[in-house]
Amino acid sequence: MESSKRTVTCGDLRKGDIGKTVILNGWVHRTRDLGGIFFISLRDRYGITQILVDTDAPESVKKTASELKSEYCIAVQGKVAGRSDKDINRDMATGEIEVIAKDIQVFTTSQPLPFQIDEVRQKDGSIVLPNEDLRLKYRYLDLRRAPMQHHIILRSQVTFAVREYLTKLGFLEIETPTFIKSTPEGARDYLVPSRVHPGKFYSLPQSPQLYKQLLMVSGFDKYFQIARCYRDEDARGDRQPEFTQIDMELSFTDREEVLSVTEGMMGYVFKKTMNYELPVHFDRLSWDDAFDLYGSDKPDLRFDMKMQDAAFMADLSDFNAFKAGAANADPSVERHKRSGLKALVVKNVADKYSRKKIEELEAVAKTYKAKGLAWMKVDASGKFEGGISKFFAGKESEICSKLGAQSNDLLLFVSDEKWQTACVALGAVRKQLGKDLNLYNPADEFHFVWIVDFPYFAWNEDENKWETEHHMFTLPQKKYWDTLESDPGAVKGDLYDLVLNGYELASGSMRINDPDLQQRVFKIVGYSQERADKAFGFLVQAFKFGAPPHGGIAPGLDRLVMLMEHEESIHEVIAFPKNNLAASPMDECPSVVSDAQLKELHIQCTEREE
Repeated sequence: MESSKRTVTCGDLRKGDIGKTVILNGWVHRTRDLGGIFFISLRDRYGITQILVDTDAPESVKKTASELKSEYCIAVQGKVAGRSDKDINRDMATGEIEVIAKDIQVFTTSQPLPFQIDEVRQKDGSIVLPNEDLRLKYRYLDLRRAPMQHHIILRSQVTFAVREYLTKLGFLEIETPTFIKSTPEGARDYLVPSRVHPGKFYSLPQSPQLYKQLLMVSGFDKYFQIARCYRDEDARGDRQPEFTQIDMELSFTDREEVLSVTEGMMGYVFKKTMNYELPVHFDRLSWDDAFDLYGSDKPDLRFDMKMQDAAFMADLSDFNAFKAGAANADPSVERHKRSGLKALVVKNVADKYSRKKIEELEAVAKTYKAKGLAWMKVDASGKFEGGISKFFAGKESEICSKLGAQSNDLLLFVSDEKWQTACVALGAVRKQLGKDLNLYNPADEFHFVWIVDFPYFAWNEDENKWETEHHMFTLPQKKYWDTLESDPGAVKGDLYDLVLNGYELASGSMRINDPDLQQRVFKIVGYSQERADKAFGFLVQAFKFGAPPHGGIAPGLDRLVMLMEHEESIHEVIAFPKNNLAASPMDECPSVVSDAQLKELHIQCTEREE
């Protein structure tokens, strides 16, 4: 062929193109030799087109076709032909046509593959994948697989939709530094040594938090950034050493506007990229109610099973384990008005849950510090059986009435002196039941909920001091300003989390813009004036020059796309992620550097990993 440059992609051709002469470029997805007639599935990121090398093809083309193997990169010139009705492939966008090859050019061959690009499916429809380190070592091959291509394409579309939506609202995209001052923000910093300032280090940003607040002081009232962030922490499925946030900040705003803008952005993104309609406004739960009803500040609301307070049961028997939990209710603290005796009614499953399966649920509860998982079943006559039923014989009517239990229901209980421990443990059981019983509402594929009214401070028992739940620049709700120092445990913050399908998707808050109020918070968490000035002096100084009221939020881009694609790890939606040891098997980073480089950076290694 005179030119091997493609004229169409492998996803373009349709019935209306029959008769056209075209050139396709791509990779050999698979080949079939039917006794001198060859069928080649040619793939690029746009789709797959079937190529036919028939008996009329030139001998050179037949010879080339006979030598093709998986993942050879080739060009094909040929004429578009229609398939017969019986040969139409309804599962392919190009399934009504094929290209009759007149010439084939091999750009490059491929070595035998470490794993198949063409996915292998089991009988149940699940895909057999190689282990993750092998996939990451040959990531450039893994990215050729159709699901991975779809993930990366969707990520690009989501990013564009975010930019489109926020720009229309008057937001400015402004980049903040990647080399910054190391400040305490929770996780460990990644440090970068300075060659020209011996003994000094830059830090990679855990978030653009301080800089976006400075932009508000600078008068840029609507900022956003697709921001790269870095945290040196242990990796897990939905975390990475390096990740990406949709970072936003607004001036002269309030919580309602921030939430409304975020809801609008999510609605726009889902409609634009998936043609999926989200509700205009998302559900809201207070932090207290989220724990009390679902045992988590990131509840999965795709199913409606709520936990209940069962303190009344402590007075119905001499079962001592319940009395300790029921007694833990302090009316002076809002979240402790609820007791540490929690119940879960699992509808119509008692006959499906053996003692062994209940013990598996108990192991889940104990993982979250519960002393045990009490249980009993409601039989066909409305009587209790199994577990702790002997302690409540004769009380079935009252208990079932108050808990809303019926025959064949399974009743589960956690009792603990600490309300939050009981909630978290039974909440973990609830989450496991949702997965085991597939309780998710298919009509509620993406369930967003705002968690609001968080405690501002949390008591660190190990260090015997107060810490902030979010960060030290969060604005306390105004009604608590007079009692910040006298009753820190009761203070609520003007902060909010956005949760999707049981994952924290975004975290944000209104910010402190009053230097005096900021100093009060520093003092409560044990930051002396000197330490605060050393760590955050440039921000506090900026607030002395007319800082506007401001607030923001930062949805995680990786996690958002992960959930949109129904994946369980952000590794699946990042082009080149690290593994769970924060390493890259493909390019072998982190790697050893030469002594000359270390000397130039004024660094000496005391030990090296073998």
